[in-house]
Amino acid sequence: MKIVFLGTPEFAVPTVEALSKKHEIVCVYTRAPKEAGRGKELQKSPVHEWALAHNIEVRTPKTLRADEEQQKFAELKADIAIVAAYGLILPKKVIEAMPKGCLNVHGSLLPRWRGAAPMQRAIEAGDEKTGITIMQVVEALDAGAMYKKGEIVIDKDMTVGILHDKMAQLGAKLMVEVLDDLDNITPQAQDESLVTYAAKIDKAESLLDFSQPAMVLERKVRAFNPYPATYFEHKGERFKLLKTRVVANDKGLKVGEIWQDKENLLIGCKDGALLVEQIQRQGKKVMSAAELLRGYSFI
Repeated sequence: MKIVFLGTPEFAVPTVEALSKKHEIVCVYTRAPKEAGRGKELQKSPVHEWALAHNIEVRTPKTLRADEEQQKFAELKADIAIVAAYGLILPKKVIEAMPKGCLNVHGSLLPRWRGAAPMQRAIEAGDEKTGITIMQVVEALDAGAMYKKGEIVIDKDMTVGILHDKMAQLGAKLMVEVLDDLDNITPQAQDESLVTYAAKIDKAESLLDFSQPAMVLERKVRAFNPYPATYFEHKGERFKLLKTRVVANDKGLKVGEIWQDKENLLIGCKDGALLVEQIQRQGKKVMSAAELLRGYSFI
């Protein structure tokens, strides 16, 4: 088949790579390069870089709502459009321009966790599993019919970084399988009564509130690792927490109170305490709590 691929971050690369081995990618749509680093140099997205390396046309419109852009999209004469974390809303005319429609790689087991941050919210909520849904793109947010699902168990140590990589590979595998059997699949409608929404991550959420239960905070640490990462402040400095463990509050610590010895760092919470295993002092590298405590005291 002739495919128009729409995607931007690293998550989308395995899918376009897998599709290119069996189908013709006629054009790639991705978000425009952004300024990055101290030099403010324009940085192309991972999908953009992949397309250039494979000599595939790249388009980076700011919107697909303009009539001219919609016409250019239709003129590609592709069979189907595939979306994976593109970052722009597809208007009705774009969705309907493809004879075989438009399919999306969504990072949850729909209808649970529609929206912008399904992987983070699944870990944060304590879900035991999540996965990928290959779904039809419609105008409503993540509301299209479902073609195929695949599950991933969320174990007790899984960060969103680890989950992201597993999901990217699973999404690629499932999308190839769907296209291989597209004409024989009957998509299933989502049960609207089971819908939950995964709100976009607000950086303000990264500041840990130790008046919450330790179990809730430990999940948030994993859900926000590596980005945007959770943190607390001490003496005007920011300390990121990258790995923690829930333990009993045997020291009788008050909410937010810190206890340390030569190797261990504990923070009191509403219910239990957090044992800090990996931490990053502002402007420093990630290290174990024991390494940090050799040169810094919280008490």
